[in-house]
Amino acid sequence: MNRSSEKYIITKDMKWEVLGGGVSRKFLGYNNQIMMVLVKFETGAEGTPHHHFHTQATYVAEGSFEFTIDGEKKVVNGENGVYFEPNLIHSAVCLKEGMLVDVFSPIREDFLDGSDVSYFGKKEE
Repeated sequence: MNRSSEKYIITKDMKWEVLGGGVSRKFLGYNNQIMMVLVKFETGAEGTPHHHFHTQATYVAEGSFEFTIDGEKKVVNGENGVYFEPNLIHSAVCLKEGMLVDVFSPIREDFLDGSDVSYFGKKEE
């Protein structure tokens, strides 16, 4: 299936998708090869350990997060980035309320069709 977002994504016009556990997201752009997602975390919110076949790069737009990738922990503050190789177990804990910009390749079809496993708690309808 060929999927793509609009050319211009104006976040102030979008509602947050509440994922539960103090985490919400907005899709910033995607096609079949790439996806960018803005993810908002409350202090203490967690992305529990998980893995996926997608390559992921994350920009910490604001806040402070403790990431664990393949057993290695590191605190990453705003205006810095993280790279996740495919299939490595990784997680995050928000130490100070903030936002991440996650980029995935290829697209996370599971995010769009609603079949994704929530790493953050129960999704709110």
